[in-house]
Amino acid sequence: MPPFNIAYRQTLLAGRLTLGLMTPVARPNGSMCDPALELRAARLADELGFAALWTRDVPVMVPQGDEISVLDEPFVWLATLAAATQRIALGTAAAVLPLRHPLHVAKSALSLNRLSGERLVLGLGSGDREAEFAIFGQDIERRGEAFRERWTLLRSALSPEAAERAALLEATGGHDLMTPPPARIGMLVVGSARQSLQWTAAHADGWATYHCDEARQQGRIGLWQGALRERAGGEAKPFVQSLQLDLLDDADAPAEPIELGLRTGRRALVGYLDRLEDAGVAHVLLNLVRGHRPAMDVIDELGRDVLPRLQGHVRTPPR
Repeated sequence: MPPFNIAYRQTLLAGRLTLGLMTPVARPNGSMCDPALELRAARLADELGFAALWTRDVPVMVPQGDEISVLDEPFVWLATLAAATQRIALGTAAAVLPLRHPLHVAKSALSLNRLSGERLVLGLGSGDREAEFAIFGQDIERRGEAFRERWTLLRSALSPEAAERAALLEATGGHDLMTPPPARIGMLVVGSARQSLQWTAAHADGWATYHCDEARQQGRIGLWQGALRERAGGEAKPFVQSLQLDLLDDADAPAEPIELGLRTGRRALVGYLDRLEDAGVAHVLLNLVRGHRPAMDVIDELGRDVLPRLQGHVRTPPR
């Protein structure tokens, strides 16, 4: 198998737990984000040593619960962040594969990976908004099957290896989309994507799932490691989790649960992240809860007072 690109290696194969941020970091509910603020936040995260910036794929402004997500097109958004940063990886969490033609996804991914200097990680999901599937003329009941079919062609299109590119060349009559990448672009399954864990272990380069209480998460990690032994020959593939985070001003505040995450001071957060690393989590994607603190202040505290205290973390000081 060819080596992975820079983004996958530095974010998911670092040999220690790394931290990323969901962007936009300060998006008001029902409103577009402030691009100037988001670019400052991306630069700060890059300077402080965060491993990745992630974004969601929400094709249509369909309300979900009390929230209306108003987001820019994810590949255009990540390209904008790429131009403002130097080292930090850029990830989709997750592109809705059943609603996107795999060749369009491949072209966007190949272009962003090349223009950013191999900084793309591609997270893919099956989607969960019935109204979106109806708008795009797709059957939501077939999303699991569509995900598998499109995954196969997308994987072929993103591979630098000739043997793996056969499916692409068959689909295009022998034509490439563009020059093949120099290294493999990592593809993660985000959530279940309506697939078995065994399928994900066999076909994906990692699994990203959601926060839950620590005992249950340890059980999930055990299931993932068992699926890797069963279907991937024991190959080490990263376990990634998201975390809704409300970081309090009081550094000594104890952690308390919120929906899909924690409200906590930084010292309890460091202890929690250390336990995740011990359990086998490779990367934590932080989604900053809209609270009373400015996002820039939270990012600065995380970068200066949390990242350096994680197990084995060595941070290059901002230039």
